[in-house]
Amino acid sequence: MIADVWLRGCERLATELPEQQFNTWIRPLPAAEMVDRGSEVVAVLRVPNRFKLDWIRNQYGARIEAVLSEAAGKPVRLDLQLSLREASPRGPDVARGTGHLQAIGQWLGGSGPNGGPAVAFSAPAPTPLHRLNASLSFDTLVPGRANQMARTAALHVAGAPGVMYNPLFIYGGVGLGKTHLIHAVGNALLRDKPDARILYLHAEQFITDVVKNYQRKTFDELKAKYHSLDLLLIDDVQFFAGKERTQEEFFNAFEALLAKKAHIIMTSDTYPKGLADIDERLTSRFDAGLTVAIEPPELEMRVAILMKKSDVEGAPMPEDVAFFIAKNVRANVRELEGALRKVLAYARFSHKDVNIALAREALKDLLSIQNRQVGVENIQKTVADFYKIKISDMYSKKRPASIARPRQIAMYLAKELTQKSLPEIGELFGGRDHTTVLHAVRKIGGERTKNTELNQQLHVLEQTLKG
Repeated sequence: MIADVWLRGCERLATELPEQQFNTWIRPLPAAEMVDRGSEVVAVLRVPNRFKLDWIRNQYGARIEAVLSEAAGKPVRLDLQLSLREASPRGPDVARGTGHLQAIGQWLGGSGPNGGPAVAFSAPAPTPLHRLNASLSFDTLVPGRANQMARTAALHVAGAPGVMYNPLFIYGGVGLGKTHLIHAVGNALLRDKPDARILYLHAEQFITDVVKNYQRKTFDELKAKYHSLDLLLIDDVQFFAGKERTQEEFFNAFEALLAKKAHIIMTSDTYPKGLADIDERLTSRFDAGLTVAIEPPELEMRVAILMKKSDVEGAPMPEDVAFFIAKNVRANVRELEGALRKVLAYARFSHKDVNIALAREALKDLLSIQNRQVGVENIQKTVADFYKIKISDMYSKKRPASIARPRQIAMYLAKELTQKSLPEIGELFGGRDHTTVLHAVRKIGGERTKNTELNQQLHVLEQTLKG
């Protein structure tokens, strides 16, 4: 039944996601409204604020759609919306934060402890203390130029923790494989040394631990948990921004672990010196070992990822279809995997072979959104805002580097993200010749493969433009 799809999807997510991630982002959500439109089901999911909406869309949107599609037996499209008021039940226990489990039972279809649950929720098996996802290994990580340096450094750490590259700081945009890589290190070390004390967690879990121990005045417990580790893997340290007590406790743990030659691997969305509202003594420690970037995957790597993932799913993909998807989904690995699941699910539900026509039909919403949102004018405005120049400079004949370079970047993005021809792009940039556009495209494209900072800027611009 369609009414049970959300419940079954949540049960599946509970077994696939790390417990902390599921409990933080998925479990508190209200039940999605499932609207059956014949050929597809729309899951209308209301969240309380913009931050949670963007985070759930970027981090979990594709996976939620995939598990709901499997549960429904037909394609499910996730429609995230801001709720008019907070979605959690408003009973006094919930307001005090003590009735959380009752609230969960209600949104999963039950009526709570007082009336007895209408639908039982199967809790996931207890998560091992290390919180590692066994499926995220070096074997399942597709190597390529985009992650070559980070992968090499991670392999060194896995082979000899505490010796080289300590701490290892890995940064890059959303969905590029940072979490996969640090889990791979943990799993490799655990395989070689089963008694190694390893812990993976998201920065938000560390913040929660600090708050909990601060309230209980049990900081010895916090130290016992973190200072005794052999390997600490911590995701998204940018979440420490503005949290002074958290930063103080992390600094203490950091120093204690390095002193005993334990290894620390961190991830972030930006390089250490680019972190805002984090104490300089911490950022200098972050930068003291090795800092490496994971970049957006190039076309060939995106194709390789699709081919490997489809093999794992037991549905080998024709190479021309992989190229079609890879050319249209550029932002990150997570979106690429989401697109793959949509295509494979569409093929299963329609009982058709996977080909380009089917992929185009399965991804029509994604392709139409891209075509609708990314226009040359939008690119010009976004790039001008990013580099703090006037939008009129995009059309002008001015040639100082502070204007010419953003203009070239905008031309490059116009060629990459739209269907416009070189002459059409040139016309929209003040009537410039197509050879000028071609020069800009080749120049920026060539520099992107060598200049990490430019590549990161382009990645941010691409994600911004794609919404």
